[in-house]
Amino acid sequence: MPLWDDEKESMWMLPGYFEGIIQAGGTPIMFPMLTDEQELRHLMSITDGILFTGGHDVSPELYGEELIEGVSGCKMRDDMEKIVLRMAIETDKPVLGICRGIQFINAALGGTLYQDLPTRFNSEIDHHQEPPYDVPVHSVNILKDSPLYSCLNLEKIQVNSYHHQAVKDVAPGLKVMATAEDGLVEGLYMPDHRFLWAVQWHPEFSYLKDENSQKIFKAFIDSVL
Repeated sequence: MPLWDDEKESMWMLPGYFEGIIQAGGTPIMFPMLTDEQELRHLMSITDGILFTGGHDVSPELYGEELIEGVSGCKMRDDMEKIVLRMAIETDKPVLGICRGIQFINAALGGTLYQDLPTRFNSEIDHHQEPPYDVPVHSVNILKDSPLYSCLNLEKIQVNSYHHQAVKDVAPGLKVMATAEDGLVEGLYMPDHRFLWAVQWHPEFSYLKDENSQKIFKAFIDSVL
């Protein structure tokens, strides 16, 4: 999914998303920003999997709350991604969500979010680190009965973190596969889908030197084969 620059009215993409997929054996393409279902269905027909990237805040309209101060969004992107997620689930197409991706997937499927962690969630953990973003800043506990544990074979990993929104109530149909030490949800998956994983941290920043980040991208790419 594309990132959007409001000031420049332009689409863009962090290279780590592309390069992480390429390193894992995939060929990335970026969708244009559009909401026409016929055009999106055509794009879906030529892709093997969908990566929901980071970026804008998720609009609280998706989970029935009023916008609070300090929160922004991108309605066009929310509207587009709702269509794409629905189509991906209908066709059992592999999905990976990163940062905003986990938040959007959870909200779109009926869950809720903390709109702003500093004012809505009391924690001593640094969930919004300063650069460089490839440095781990806190640990994540991985549930042993989750597909992420099967992939990494680890109960605890160190992750980077750069977000101010997060999963609050988990959507029906999704299950938790990782949490931070403060209890915040850091990973979700959909048991009834071929591959639908989402993580709160940023493997697109850390994939060059972090084997766990590489394995997440590889699991996503392998799921389409």
